Amino acid sequence: MQYFQALKLGQKRVAEAREYLNKLTDGKAMPALALIDTNSNVWKAVGEENLYAFVDESVGFVLTDNSGYILALVDKTGSSKTIVQGVTKQQKENLEKAFEADNIPKFEGKVILPV
Repeated sequence: MQYFQALKLGQKRVAEAREYLNKLTDGKAMPALALIDTNSNVWKAVGEENLYAFVDESVGFVLTDNSGYILALVDKTGSSKTIVQGVTKQQKENLEKAFEADNIPKFEGKVILPV
């Protein structure tokens, strides 16, 4: 896929994921990655599927504050499409229930966050 085609498709998927997450987080979702890093000259948009993941320091990320978790909606490769920072433990529990009700599966791998 050409770069601009992949980017446009990825941006569309990021916008859709962000819109969904904004509904759950009172507009706190930020856009993340539109393209998957393939370590080659092949351009791929982030995947269409949405899975959720909560990231904290226990998985190797150093968070710049102590406000809890980063929530990410990711594709099947772990590429984050949208994120929310500063999620508390109580918010995390409430969001997990919302994802379960909406049949959004939990991602069980390495999350790729924007730098």
